[in-house]
Amino acid sequence: MALYEHVFIARQDLSHAQAEGLMEHFGNVLKENGGSLVLREYWGLKTLAYKINKNRKGHYGFFRSDAPAPAVKEMERQMRFHEDVLRVLTTRVDEHSDGPSIMMQSKSSHKDRHRSRR
Repeated sequence: MALYEHVFIARQDLSHAQAEGLMEHFGNVLKENGGSLVLREYWGLKTLAYKINKNRKGHYGFFRSDAPAPAVKEMERQMRFHEDVLRVLTTRVDEHSDGPSIMMQSKSSHKDRHRSRR
């Protein structure tokens, strides 16, 4: 099986619980088709760089998965048909990094790393 990273953006008018429910649903689609979730993160409601379908903000969700290609294609297909999902991006990676994604790391750790480089 291959390793993937998935990011999706859901509509701004969803509640936090509904966005988490979407993540749970799409994670189950992967599992039902023979894949496994390595990591699931909710990045929060963020401002978009430009309007997408009249939305200025969006709920961002992130997955790391170990899944066969048909499972990923099925999940992407369902995401693209779902009315609450604005955008989807899936990337195949050689290996998953340890720990949380860059978006979830605290800003203080970024400042500490920046100071140590000087």
